Amino acid sequence: MAMDGEFHVRKARLADAEGIYALIREHTMELVPRSLGNVVENIDRFLVAEGPDGSLVGCIAYQIWPEIGDPLKATVELQSVAVRASVRRKGIGRQLVQGTISRVRVLAPADVTVLTLAPEFFASLGFREIPKTRIMHKLYTGCINCTKHTDPFTCPEKAMALEVGRI
Repeated sequence: MAMDGEFHVRKARLADAEGIYALIREHTMELVPRSLGNVVENIDRFLVAEGPDGSLVGCIAYQIWPEIGDPLKATVELQSVAVRASVRRKGIGRQLVQGTISRVRVLAPADVTVLTLAPEFFASLGFREIPKTRIMHKLYTGCINCTKHTDPFTCPEKAMALEVGRI
């Protein structure tokens, strides 16, 4: 897929599941935990970044959230965006996000969203902050199971979106 000098972004394979799981666990303060089983179940929705030695240095996944009563307004959420601390600021996160957007573009979603503690990074990619009330389906099906915060509206993550016309 994408190459940036020594780093390579590609679709994840089942053999990557344990590495993805470990990478997500390295970012427990920033990311919602995922079980190894969940990673395996969703492996077809992950991209990974490999270092020159073949080790996983980054990952990203996506989830499709329907809009009740209007399938054309479904949104795609970026999830589990992680880059190993030792290789940050080399464009790997940008490649992962842009690679995922390229993959979901064919679905023609209403927009691509993310809940993030790094709003500056996503703003640099064209995302704009939105009210969390705009992603209620995500809040009621995903955030409701979060063990970090009792209320999605007091969670410090920022909701951001990239309109489909911009991807």
